[in-house]
Amino acid sequence: MQSAYRQFHSTETAAVKVFNDLLLAADGGKMSALCLLDLTAAFDTVTVDHELLLLRLERQFGLHDIILDWFRSYLSDRTFYVVFGGSKSRNVYIFFSVPQGSVLGPLLFIVYSADLADIVDQHGYFYMCLPTTKMHLHCHRDDLQSAAAQLELCISEVG
Repeated sequence: MQSAYRQFHSTETAAVKVFNDLLLAADGGKMSALCLLDLTAAFDTVTVDHELLLLRLERQFGLHDIILDWFRSYLSDRTFYVVFGGSKSRNVYIFFSVPQGSVLGPLLFIVYSADLADIVDQHGYFYMCLPTTKMHLHCHRDDLQSAAAQLELCISEVG
């Protein structure tokens, strides 16, 4: 259910998929709720812990030895600086986040957020187009209270 960073997929295909799901539910006489989780800041903030990312690469995706060491090296000892008006700032070491503008950055973020996908998917309504995760549920009017409670539970588990 991942749309971002895939060939022939985009925010447009994600929006069409969700819109289609909402229309199909309405045609079936169901009510819908849509919850959008904006992960924009998560992509480049302290929420991407390198050690946790490496642990996920090892335990969830089975990477070991030289390959895991390569990722550790890729994430380690990274710095950035800003140039403005001919002046350069001091170097700042990066201990968190994934490298921006890199080919691996988006993939590593998807790996890092795989637990989010698992949690939301367990509740049965999920579509991901980073940096926004769309959760939606459909229910009959009689089930509205329990469906809302289930969505709230899902959101609290994600948080």
